[in-house]
Amino acid sequence: MDLQGRAAVITGGGRGIGSHIARMLAENGATVVVSARSVDEIESVSKSLRSEGYEAHAIPCDVANETSVETMAQEVSRRIGNVDILVNNAGIAHSNPVKVLQIEEWERTLAINATGTFLCTRAFLGSMIDQGWGRVINVASIAGLQGGQYMAAYSASKHAQVGFTRALAAEVANQGVTANAICPGYVDTAMADYAVNRIVGKTDLSYEEALQSILAVNPQKRLIRPEEVAHIALMLCSVDAEGINGQAIVIDGGLGIH
Repeated sequence: MDLQGRAAVITGGGRGIGSHIARMLAENGATVVVSARSVDEIESVSKSLRSEGYEAHAIPCDVANETSVETMAQEVSRRIGNVDILVNNAGIAHSNPVKVLQIEEWERTLAINATGTFLCTRAFLGSMIDQGWGRVINVASIAGLQGGQYMAAYSASKHAQVGFTRALAAEVANQGVTANAICPGYVDTAMADYAVNRIVGKTDLSYEEALQSILAVNPQKRLIRPEEVAHIALMLCSVDAEGINGQAIVIDGGLGIH
């Protein structure tokens, strides 16, 4: 795919799914801005891409902070001009039964996963509409389409993200911009490792046994690879994907079949 001349911002781009999406877009010609709270992580990703001849920038941002998002957007504009592609990938996951779920945990999860998606989209949407072309890609979760035991805050935040995606898609449908969500199952990243360790901490299972309990719910008996998610993001950036709008694209190995 030829993304020459396109500019992309990837939040949560310092590791995991975000870093794979940044690489995938860069390898296909896009100028990429890698953003996250961790300066070391985004500098590492952007430096690696630049060493291979790609144009990549590292700009830190806390997506839950309105001022931070505005500052990041201004710096993006200063460095690369208008943004064509926004990948809202920044996110956190916590698990706790509702009866012990703390308000701070609830609010922080919603702030990053849902409000962060809104703030970043608002920051870049205007220029997409003005130029008549844009792609907003929100990395959500199958937890945004179904409930998850002990995942009330995370599931609520991802449902909000999917709902926002659909509303946005309807709003910009005739303006050359599309908005879609990618909804992975368990992906082979630090977030899946966190989930496994939470199981270990609350049960008598070993790490391997806890991992197998997660794999057991996937008909393919495996974790989704982050590059698989990146390929979907790349596809959505194509000019041939202009008819794909307001969708929640599931990649879970068949977990949601039943």
